[in-house]
Amino acid sequence: MTEIDVHYNTADKLQHACRLLRKAVLGADAQVVVQGPGELLDALDEALWRFSPADFIPHCKADAPVHVRGRSAVLLGVAEGDPPSHRQVMLNLGLPLPQGFERFDRLIDVVGFDDDERLAGRTRWRHYSDRGYAITRHDVGSRSA
Repeated sequence: MTEIDVHYNTADKLQHACRLLRKAVLGADAQVVVQGPGELLDALDEALWRFSPADFIPHCKADAPVHVRGRSAVLLGVAEGDPPSHRQVMLNLGLPLPQGFERFDRLIDVVGFDDDERLAGRTRWRHYSDRGYAITRHDVGSRSA
């Protein structure tokens, strides 16, 4: 069953996503799919290029050529009709329930501060909980910067 981690009270989703991706890719050599709205994925693409000069995180968009996707640890989005079954981790930055999350070993769900984010996060939490998924919570806002 998919392990679910919910990171909530996240002030800067892009910076937090970059940190999570660095940890997942460099620490555990995981393959990650990031779900979210297109404009957020575009911003994450840019943020990953600038994030850490010492730690390059190989990434590409879902519509990249197959040979590029095969060499990229992080896939931004999911190409239509191309379920990434070989990826171990899904990182959700969007509001709706991430489709196909149950195919992954782990789901990391990131929830921001605003009311829409919190409401959508609670709805997703209920969905996971009602189906028996164990959820680990991480209050990002309680950490000192």
